[in-house]
Amino acid sequence: MKKALNNPVGRTLLKGLLKLNAKRYKLKNTKEVSGMADLNAIFTQMEQRFNPSAAAGTDAVFQYEISDGGEWFVTVQDGNCAVAEGNSDDATVTLKMDSGTLEEVMSGETDGMQAFMTGRIQADGDIMLATKLAVLFPVA
Repeated sequence: MKKALNNPVGRTLLKGLLKLNAKRYKLKNTKEVSGMADLNAIFTQMEQRFNPSAAAGTDAVFQYEISDGGEWFVTVQDGNCAVAEGNSDDATVTLKMDSGTLEEVMSGETDGMQAFMTGRIQADGDIMLATKLAVLFPVA
């Protein structure tokens, strides 16, 4: 890695990446000021991306507690998926995050496991089941 950055092309690429990251950070903050992510659109898209073949044998309720947007739950049962706003009494795993983190994970911009490891997502319940989300709802 050091060798790749130790030439003019490598340094130029690094500067470009830093500028892109700065722009992305600025856009993210602007988005947060203008309002939370459209959670209805995110969960509708999630339902559309559901992969029934990956859900074989899965019977679970994923509860989402969005700090700046309320509660939603996703039920996966018998190869089907249903999304609803609110709180489920039957949650298998509860995921807590803000709407920006949810949007980044669902778009593929941020890896869900990485967001969990860095504390941007907290999970309670069957945490191992949460690792199946990437295959149940693959990024388009």
